[in-house]
Amino acid sequence: NTLASVLDKCVTPMGSRLLKRWIHQPIRNAEKLGQRQQHIADILQQDLVGALQPYLQQVGDMERILARVALRSARPRDLTRLRTALEQLPYIHQILQTQKTSQNLTALSHRIGDFPQLFDLLQRAIVDSPPLLIRDGGVIAEGYHAELDEWRSLSDGATKYLEDLELREREATGIDTLKVGFNAVHGYYIQISQGQAHKAPIHYVRRQTLKNAERYIIPELKTYEDKVLKAKGAALALEKQLYEDIFDQLLPHLGALQLASFTLAELDVLANLAERAETLNYVQPQFSDEIGIHIANGRHPVVEPVLKAPFIANPVNLNSQRHLLIITGPNMGGKSTYMRQTALITLMAYIGSFVPAESAVIGPVDRIFTRIGASDDLASGRSTFMVEMTEMANILHQATANSLVLIDEIGRGTSTYDGLSLAWACAEWLAKKRRALTLFATHYFELTILPEQLEGTANVHLDALEHGDTIVFMHAVQEGAASKSYGLAVAALAGVPQSVIKLAKQKLSQLEKLSRQNADQKIQDLRSLNQTQGELALMEEDDGKSAVWEMLEKLEPDDLSPKQALAYLYQLKKLV
Repeated sequence: NTLASVLDKCVTPMGSRLLKRWIHQPIRNAEKLGQRQQHIADILQQDLVGALQPYLQQVGDMERILARVALRSARPRDLTRLRTALEQLPYIHQILQTQKTSQNLTALSHRIGDFPQLFDLLQRAIVDSPPLLIRDGGVIAEGYHAELDEWRSLSDGATKYLEDLELREREATGIDTLKVGFNAVHGYYIQISQGQAHKAPIHYVRRQTLKNAERYIIPELKTYEDKVLKAKGAALALEKQLYEDIFDQLLPHLGALQLASFTLAELDVLANLAERAETLNYVQPQFSDEIGIHIANGRHPVVEPVLKAPFIANPVNLNSQRHLLIITGPNMGGKSTYMRQTALITLMAYIGSFVPAESAVIGPVDRIFTRIGASDDLASGRSTFMVEMTEMANILHQATANSLVLIDEIGRGTSTYDGLSLAWACAEWLAKKRRALTLFATHYFELTILPEQLEGTANVHLDALEHGDTIVFMHAVQEGAASKSYGLAVAALAGVPQSVIKLAKQKLSQLEKLSRQNADQKIQDLRSLNQTQGELALMEEDDGKSAVWEMLEKLEPDDLSPKQALAYLYQLKKLV
């Protein structure tokens, strides 16, 4: 259940690896992104996916084969796979260079190149089904080298010679159990059963005694054995030399072959993304120089394929005048899905892919920051809250106006007021000082007054409907703040005992009654606090020119006497 698992239907291993590199390393070069999009559009327009993929599948992992060729460590079967890959190139060229094909695809074809001489070399030199290793022999094809064929004919003729020798010796000795054989330890031998061993001629020299037979050697057989073994050794040595010569002929073309390999991997990725766009109903996103993300009816690319029911599409509108959305709504309502689909659609656009939406216009995005989920780091001694704050600190320091930031329920790992205070301050900092494109999901309903106080901030929510003891999540994003959290309804769905739910409802009623009594004053206090202390603190933190800061900058601790240091301390205390 990852973006790669949805997008990766590549037919070559090197294509799959390249697609994952694209996902891990999106690009911001508008020209390259435009080229990728145009390639995908051309492949779709000419309906080339079905034509290309069968040939690309036969190319296999050409990239890794060439890496082994460069190290002269490629095995015989690697060379047969390389031969198969080279055999596909003319057919791929033919598809890419048809009259209807665009210049972009024709340029890809030229980068792939053609290697008829190398294909001919491998076709003539390597057998169709070679053994695993060159030391096993039988790799070089018959007819490729005359001397090798001579040595092989000598060793291969051993079978006929041994059959003739066995027949001749049987007739000469009258021993019907006589056999001629070979093993790797003792070489060639004549075997006679124990019952007829006494008939062995005097010139038979015993070589090995078995339980039921004796094995002998004769001068003629020994001479032939030396001759055959010499032929086999010479054939294997010559075969190894010829195998190295093949590397010598391949290596001068290695650069061109590697370029062809990379281009074929790229073509596999582009054809794959075209197939995904057609199958999953994706559209080509547009890029804009203006800050913002505008997605019409966007869908989550990973969640949508696994749902049995239709996915509820939602719009996203972020720009320089509306750059922080406070997202409220029930648990399981779809807040996290909404945020993540925005990030994934943006990421897909920046790898050149089409995206799951009716339309999408993406402005410049330098980074995507996320603070989602809860996890600790016990090995480093960091609690869940510490991990959360560390990630949040990184966002607050590094985000820019071109960043996309996803914040999901910040501050829930500590006390209510600590969490609310942190969430409020983080949202205000992102809105005022970073002006990053931010989706800020929260269950702190107090934050929904931020749009009244902060320019560029807006409320959106996901709603749900309660009917008796059941709850239906609408999953549709609407403007404005949510009316309630539905936490107890979700707890009931999770199987929390009814007695616990009943008690929780009683406590909720008491707390809400208490809250309503102080609600107006609390909201007024929050608004007042936001307009005074919070605003002042952020301004001082950002511009770094407060009186305290200036005083500390001028301070030289080593030049102060104890009395002067104490005087400075009193002055700082007054400023604070």
